[in-house]
Amino acid sequence: MPASVPRIALLGFAIECNRFSPVATREDFASDVDLAGEAIVRDARLPASMMLPDLPGFVAEMDRTGAWMPIPLRVAQAQPGGPVEAGYFAELMVDFEAGLRRNLPLDAVYVSSHGAALAVGNDDPDGEIYAMIRRVVGPDVPVIGVFDLHANVSERLVDAISVYVGYRENPHTDIRERGIEAARHMREALGGTRTRCTIVKTPIVSPPISLLTAAGPNQGPYADLIQYGQTKLGGPIMNVSVMAGFAFADSALNGLCTVVTVRGADVTPGRAVALEIGTKAWGMRQRFKRVMTSLDAAVQRAVESGLDPSKPRLILADCADNPGGGARGNTMYLLKALKAADAQGVLFGLINDPPLAAEAHRLGVGARLRARFNTAETQSFSQPWEADATVLRLHDGPFVGRRGLIRGVAADLGPAALLDLGGIRVAVITLRQQCLDPMQLEVFDPDILATARTLCVKSRGHFRAGFDQFTTSDNIIEVDNPGLTSPNLANFDWTRLPRPVYPLDEDATWTVPNA
Repeated sequence: MPASVPRIALLGFAIECNRFSPVATREDFASDVDLAGEAIVRDARLPASMMLPDLPGFVAEMDRTGAWMPIPLRVAQAQPGGPVEAGYFAELMVDFEAGLRRNLPLDAVYVSSHGAALAVGNDDPDGEIYAMIRRVVGPDVPVIGVFDLHANVSERLVDAISVYVGYRENPHTDIRERGIEAARHMREALGGTRTRCTIVKTPIVSPPISLLTAAGPNQGPYADLIQYGQTKLGGPIMNVSVMAGFAFADSALNGLCTVVTVRGADVTPGRAVALEIGTKAWGMRQRFKRVMTSLDAAVQRAVESGLDPSKPRLILADCADNPGGGARGNTMYLLKALKAADAQGVLFGLINDPPLAAEAHRLGVGARLRARFNTAETQSFSQPWEADATVLRLHDGPFVGRRGLIRGVAADLGPAALLDLGGIRVAVITLRQQCLDPMQLEVFDPDILATARTLCVKSRGHFRAGFDQFTTSDNIIEVDNPGLTSPNLANFDWTRLPRPVYPLDEDATWTVPNA
């Protein structure tokens, strides 16, 4: 145990990367989170931090449980996008390593991660970060990280990390709790407990919509695996993290895996747990399939709901254009079809279109305009479309989330506008993000949801936690559209995904590895 107050380095690198999306740039991080030094700790201790909630949770629990000295280095987080530009990632690596070396000796390191990153020319930047940390701090210093359950995990990372903590909930409403858990493991490690990690992979690469864990009709097999893993905790088993992976990374690291952290040097008990969960996953692999609703059928439901107030309110999820998976958040398939059908009482969020938002701000509230969508977009799914519109409301962009994944998180839409297209209100934003929290729409009008019959969201699943009060889960419709995050995995030209893999390859087989 350290004789003095433990000195713990804090750093973070978090982005979920879609191989098919445009390259994520330095500006993408700058517009989200890129903090250095004491600004990290100051932000973590604010009532509404801008960072992923695991790091504020970790800091709060460390503060609560005793003396410690945070050594904040750098935290870089961005909205999901394409592979990170090589120069920016190289800069981060230099900065991380220099910060660690400058502050040696360290008693521990905490990393706020996502785990599904790519960089241009590098398919395992997360593993590179953890391997570098281990090389710098030595074999005995605890290195603990928190990861999104969509992480694609490498053996290199598992060999380098001391304690691996993955989210357990999807939508991710437990991020802060996982940071708190990591702090408790950190205190135990600082008290002398030695740990090791082990991993078992299973050839299952699931559509993201099949990975929901919340109770209800859409709960899938993934929830069963996570819950089963939690029954194994205790004794030598410190943590069990069942990681689904992120299909759209199109990486050799893809595949559902179980990472188990054990107390002590013998990983045999953890290996047995990981093998058992992998075997269970393979046995229930057919349950990872999901059926979506056609565009025509979804639009017809919206039309009927708008005409008949006795019918339930609906949420139409445009899962194939989910910015939370790296999509652009501006395809027109659903909006165009709703307008053509003269659907009424529709609220549509969020359309990522900086030029259109800027034009609305220039014209002002009440202005009539020909709204031209995607005038500056180059992605092939994001086709131009136009419609007559009225500017209803404007907003500068900052807000604090109030439900679900970003509850209590300080966020920003950038200059935003609410447009009326005649029966359809559309929220147009400047800073690309998925629609997952009521405040993203309530910034225009606190009662905006009360007057909507159909809510359309550019999101895959996190909206379910944010808009759970809008309608019941059986009135959520996942619309089968084209897009960069289409749950129909057969739509993509996979080049690096391990094959065969289920469900892309129905005849895929798996031989259970040796214990």
